[in-house]
Amino acid sequence: MILTDPNSPLPSWTDGPSRDFVFTFSYESFADAQKRGMMRPPDRLVSTLIASPDVRRLLVADPFRSWVTSWARGIIDHAHRPRVSDKVRHVSPRRFSRADPVDVSEIEAVYGSYERALFRAARGADLSTPKFITASPLVAGFTELAWAGPALYYARDDWLSSPARRQYWPAYREAYRRIAASGRAVAAVSQEIIDRIEPRGPHAVVPNGIEPVEWLSAQPTAPRWFEKIPGPRAVYVGTLDSRLDIDGLVRLARARPELHLVLIGPAPSAKFIAPLREETNIHVRGEVGRAEVVAVLRNTEITLLAHRTTPLTEAMSPLKVYEYLAAGRPVLATDLRPVRGLGTSVHLAPTVTDFIDLVDGALAQGIQSESARADFVSANAWTTRHQEILGLIDG
Repeated sequence: MILTDPNSPLPSWTDGPSRDFVFTFSYESFADAQKRGMMRPPDRLVSTLIASPDVRRLLVADPFRSWVTSWARGIIDHAHRPRVSDKVRHVSPRRFSRADPVDVSEIEAVYGSYERALFRAARGADLSTPKFITASPLVAGFTELAWAGPALYYARDDWLSSPARRQYWPAYREAYRRIAASGRAVAAVSQEIIDRIEPRGPHAVVPNGIEPVEWLSAQPTAPRWFEKIPGPRAVYVGTLDSRLDIDGLVRLARARPELHLVLIGPAPSAKFIAPLREETNIHVRGEVGRAEVVAVLRNTEITLLAHRTTPLTEAMSPLKVYEYLAAGRPVLATDLRPVRGLGTSVHLAPTVTDFIDLVDGALAQGIQSESARADFVSANAWTTRHQEILGLIDG
């Protein structure tokens, strides 16, 4: 069947059970995922779909990009696009505007157009009633998907509590309502996200996981820059943004001058982290590659989840904590629901300032044994998480 009218209803495919999938990212492209090493939760899931022998065909879809942006980034991104094959196809829908509209009715029209682009690409790739997985709340809420099989929203963040996207909160609120009403499956990284969506279809909390190959190899050598920092060292890995308790980190550094705090990750605002640079025992490294992250974590003394308590952080499943534990290192963490119950290596405190009194205990605890570390990695592997997610899509 050929879709000739871009505004006509999308037909339903009823060819029976399917091993075909469509996967859509939220706000980043497949090339973005490739450039960062396929390390974020949606990246890991799409990697599993690409590798799985149980998947016959897969269409990987980028979010909408403007024609101007696509042209400017085309040369840089070309080497990072997925390798097209009989199994894997890729689509990057284009439009004139660079950003989504704010008005909910206009959002609905935009994502109707996005769905039609996916439909045409799926038909062109000969997908049969594909199962549909999206990491975008707007795709999950504002698409009909009559042409697809069962659908699942993979919620790795609560976008409705993201300060950076406040203007879209009405759209996210409506998307959550529609997701719940549709009965579509929801796999969320925390119970807080499930509580905010209130899905009526199959749903489960599926926390973030870890990649065993990264963590069970031989002990890596610490990067030279890290070796030069005196111990004991406490490492934070992640975006250096509003989630961080800047004041708490400064107080921690001043109260424990012998402890060197190392922060690794991109900093969207230099002004926001400026107070950290004034402390001689706080080291802001910036973004580094995956192998370097692993090497640092497996050579540090303790690790940090130095978040403020906000609706956004309460709904997260901090990937970094699983990686800290995979490295066998003690963790000082703000007492957030998603990090409770992860074992005695996680030392919880109401605020980052309260870490001051936990440092000695964490250092005395030391590094986990190799057997305990391997058991944790095995129990929390991404393969196990993905089995849970893919099981939900079939009800």
